[in-house]
Amino acid sequence: MNTAAKAGNDRLILALDQGTTSSRAIIFDANTRVAVVSQQEFRQHFPRSGWVEHDPEDLWRTTVETARDAIAKVGGAERIAAIGITNQRETTVVWDRRTGKAVANAIVWQDRRTAPFCARLKEAGHEALFTARTGLLLDPYFSGTKIAWILDNVEGVRALAEAGHLAFGTVDSWLIWRLTGGTVHATDATNASRTLLYDINKGTWDEELLGLLGVPASMLPEVKDSSADFGQTDTDLFGAPIPISGVAGDQQAATVGQACFETGMMKSTYGTGCFALLNTGTVPVSSSNRLLTTIAYQLGGTPTYALEGSIFVAGAAVQWLRDGLGLIGDASESATLAEQADAAHRVYLVPAFTGLGAPYWDAEARGALYGLTRASGPADFARAALESVGYQTRDLLEAMRSDWRSADGDTVLRVDGGMVGSDWTMQFLADILGSPVDRPVVTETTALGAAYLAGLRHAYFPAPAAMAEHWARERRFEPGMSMEVRDDLYAGWRDAVRRTLSS
Repeated sequence: MNTAAKAGNDRLILALDQGTTSSRAIIFDANTRVAVVSQQEFRQHFPRSGWVEHDPEDLWRTTVETARDAIAKVGGAERIAAIGITNQRETTVVWDRRTGKAVANAIVWQDRRTAPFCARLKEAGHEALFTARTGLLLDPYFSGTKIAWILDNVEGVRALAEAGHLAFGTVDSWLIWRLTGGTVHATDATNASRTLLYDINKGTWDEELLGLLGVPASMLPEVKDSSADFGQTDTDLFGAPIPISGVAGDQQAATVGQACFETGMMKSTYGTGCFALLNTGTVPVSSSNRLLTTIAYQLGGTPTYALEGSIFVAGAAVQWLRDGLGLIGDASESATLAEQADAAHRVYLVPAFTGLGAPYWDAEARGALYGLTRASGPADFARAALESVGYQTRDLLEAMRSDWRSADGDTVLRVDGGMVGSDWTMQFLADILGSPVDRPVVTETTALGAAYLAGLRHAYFPAPAAMAEHWARERRFEPGMSMEVRDDLYAGWRDAVRRTLSS
């Protein structure tokens, strides 16, 4: 595929991937090859137990600096046909429209401070209403209760909001506002679907839900397709204006980047957390197993839905081995250490460092190790951390198969994210799932999805069906574990989780 060459155009697409721990600018050519990568990490803020914050100015600064660096390396802004944005979802920013400055630190998706508010809403019997309209559960994970917390706990902020001076956005909206010099306040349907405020059936902000959370409608951005006109960058930023034409939350962008355009296709991204999405088509599927119903992408005004399972800790467990325990110096060493463990030890790590996500949704659960003996050591901890990712993924796949019969035993999982470079981890994943696991040639799938959505707007990339044909597999991991061993290991995991749950 060389769309740009056919058009006599050698311009490129810039993807801005604003993640939980770093901001990246990745430039793709028309063959979806990575031309340039620029990355910067930024500081994490943990003001109290269970609280996680980012300075919005850090998000903005690192995004602009990496973009400038990448653009300079390809010869300037004139070479960039469009920008796509993908972002850490649910993370909440509230800013003053008059100054463009945030009124508080961003509350990160991992933050659990609104658990008591969610509990009160549940006790009042409101969860069924939120789920029916948004596809979500009442959990601190989502943006709505984070907005309410800022309004109720930052002095003077609610009055400003009620006067119409404040704007809310997930990180994509914050970046769009700043990139366009404050002229565009918008988001896409995938990010809107993660707020607890958006009716995914009607495609509108929901007044009743806004009222229950105490959020003024004036704060909300305009909701657009995932491939749409989001304005253009201020000329002073990069030397020339560049259109912003694609936006999607990071997990939905990875779904697009993995070319999961057909009903029944499934991807799982292994970054800080793990997020599995199963394409269910143009009709939302309700979950009986506490999975989420979400918008995978929206094109031409038509949403495509997905069942989603969200795991809060995946790669973060490896970071814990490195930073918390000091067992490894680099994340890449985790698999080597895990290989040294005696598999007979059966040590389980339930990595509920910030609660448990799907299908348990226990905000009060905390991490635990089970099966320790005097023979247990660093290798067992490493193996348990990596295996926990496979066990949690099986939790999600079992729930999806129960909710939607089309997700049968023949499901092939397409994987991406930082952890998938470990052959050992991917083989265990295939073994414990009892299903093949496909690793793509292009592993920058989140950024690729954002780039594709931006390029699609300008006919730089082809329609989804043609794009799907371009997807290429680097390696397939086939399950090699017997069913007896697989189920025995998984039973031990389920017992460990049962012991960890807070109620």
